Amino acid sequence: MLSKAQISLVTSLQHKKFRKQHGLFIVEGIKSVAEFINSTYSVQTLFYTEGLETKLGKIPHKIKSYALTAAEFQKISSLTHPQGVLALVEIPAAKELSVADLQGTFTICLDDIQDPGNLGTIIRTAEWFGFKQIICSAGTVDAYNNKVVQATMGSLARVEVIYTDLVPLFQAAKLPVYGALLAGENIYQTDFAAAGFIVMGNEGNGLSTEVIAQVDKAVTIPRIGDAESLNVAVATTIFCSEIVRKRFL
Repeated sequence: MLSKAQISLVTSLQHKKFRKQHGLFIVEGIKSVAEFINSTYSVQTLFYTEGLETKLGKIPHKIKSYALTAAEFQKISSLTHPQGVLALVEIPAAKELSVADLQGTFTICLDDIQDPGNLGTIIRTAEWFGFKQIICSAGTVDAYNNKVVQATMGSLARVEVIYTDLVPLFQAAKLPVYGALLAGENIYQTDFAAAGFIVMGNEGNGLSTEVIAQVDKAVTIPRIGDAESLNVAVATTIFCSEIVRKRFL
C-alpha cells in the first residue's frame, strides 16, 4: 500500500529545492532504472507495478522495494504513459574538480543551458562519443531534473556532470578554449589541439560575455540553408563528432 508520505516525497522530488533537501532524484522507466541499479549510484527505493520487477534483473537486497497497482503507480509518476518502474536514487556528493584530470582530453562545458531536454540529449550524446565528463556553469539546468534524467536514457548513470564557475576553471587549466559562436572559424577547417574545452552557450543568448573573454578560438558550424540557428544539443553533437573524427584520422 502506497502511503501519503511516500506520495508526497516522490512528487516533491520534481522540484530542485526538495531534491537538494532529501538528496534524492527520480529515475523512471525499465531500462533507465536498470542502468542505475548496475551503476556506481546508490538506489534507495524502488517502486514497480506487479510483475515488472523481473525485467530489472537481480535487485540488491539493500534497495527498499514496493509492488504497486497501476492506479497507485500513476500517483507518483510524472509521465503521461509510465512504464511502471520508478526509483529514488541518491544524489552523489559533489566531486572536487581536479585540473590534472582535464589534461590530455577534451571536455564539454555548458554555459547556462536551460532546457532539460537539451541537457539530457547532450549527456546521452557525450556518452555515445566517449566523453566521460561534462562541466556546467552554476546557471545550467539541474542534471537531476526529471526531464533531464529521462532524456539521458540511462547515460547519466555513466557520464559525470560537474557544476562550477567556468571562468576560474579555464584560467587554472591553461588549456585551449573553443567557443561555439556564429562568427568563428569553420569547424571543418579548425585545427583542434590534442586537448581543451568545447564551450556551448545558452539557447537564447549564446555564450556569456565573461566566457567569450576566455575563448581562444571561436568555432562555427557553417550554415548552408536558411535556418536562423541550430539547437544547442544538435550543435554539441556536431562538435563531438568532429573532434572524435579527427582523433581517428
